[in-house]
Amino acid sequence: MKKKFETEVIHGNYDSAEYQDSLVPPIFQSSTFTFANAQQGERRFAGEEAGFIYSRLGNPTVKILEERIANLEGAEKALAFGSGMAAVSAVLFSFVKTGDHIVCSQGVYGCTFGLLQLMREKFDVSHAFSFMTTEEEVRSALTENTACIYIETPINPTMRLVDLEMVSRVAKEKGIPVIVDNTFCTPYLQKPLELGCDIVIHSATKYICGHGDVIAGIVAGNEERLNKISMTTQKDIGGIIAPFDAWLLLRGLKTLHLRMDRHCENAVKLASALMTHPAIDQVYYPGNPKQTDFNIAQKQMKKPGGLISFTIKGSKQDAQELMNKLKLIKIAVSLGDAETLIQHPATMTHAVVPVQKRIEMGIPDNMLRLSVGLEASEDIWEDLEQALQK
Repeated sequence: MKKKFETEVIHGNYDSAEYQDSLVPPIFQSSTFTFANAQQGERRFAGEEAGFIYSRLGNPTVKILEERIANLEGAEKALAFGSGMAAVSAVLFSFVKTGDHIVCSQGVYGCTFGLLQLMREKFDVSHAFSFMTTEEEVRSALTENTACIYIETPINPTMRLVDLEMVSRVAKEKGIPVIVDNTFCTPYLQKPLELGCDIVIHSATKYICGHGDVIAGIVAGNEERLNKISMTTQKDIGGIIAPFDAWLLLRGLKTLHLRMDRHCENAVKLASALMTHPAIDQVYYPGNPKQTDFNIAQKQMKKPGGLISFTIKGSKQDAQELMNKLKLIKIAVSLGDAETLIQHPATMTHAVVPVQKRIEMGIPDNMLRLSVGLEASEDIWEDLEQALQK
């Protein structure tokens, strides 16, 4: 019988008896695997016998990670990649061909935007952005050649939300798969597959790792679709994860629920303090009751997460000066680490996005994104407050 999430992140899909009774999954730091004889090698390459061949095609440590993530997401299968963008590109390439069309949430990670631009320029795969606030808006964005719908929710860095159940309902009318970047929430806070979506992507670099020492990506979903990705874009493009990195993610997963609870607890306190500060213009946070999509957060997220974006009453230069006055909070991109991090989306994570498109996405020059860490919330706020006062 399946156990609670908090138990599955520690014990799920691992039998120590299969690995010399090792409590911790071992690292299989091997590029290749030997066969008992030539016939066994032939059978494995033909797919007639289970077993490992070469670590680009599969590795025992990586397999343990993939099975555990699939279990947590409620998926049939998961695949691990060398980065979040390796995961995103593998998925999108598997769904589209020349002349196809992708519908995206209005606002995506800067490198995802760059990939979409590249696919349009080199492969004639077009895309369109939509806020997806209503069924009619989703339907109007679809075309005859729409191959998939790609969603971030919360959206990076505007923190706007998309109703996944609603979008999935519309997509199923047309037989269009829905892909969700679930990085900000992790399977602990949000489960897109249970809401009708087809594929979940994570930049495992972030909360799944939790310690800022791994670059990795995860894809989870239907076994048939993921087998196709595994044997095409993952195998042939080769954006695989290293066994040691997979082992580090397994270690990070064991405290995922504890860390996410603390990230959320701290973020709620800081968002509340920012909302009442005279130097702050707006606070963008799924836990903000004043946000128009607050009801979506209540419906599909267990907690509002650890990311806050806010605009200051000032210019780009003022926003950068605020960052420079911080002492405890570190200026860095990425998120989900134990340390609180702050970045300026317009000139950092979304610098590749043309100015007009960035404004349409809701990313002005005076916006900052805060990844709330695990420190004492009082210390994080003290640092923010002194910078705001200066």
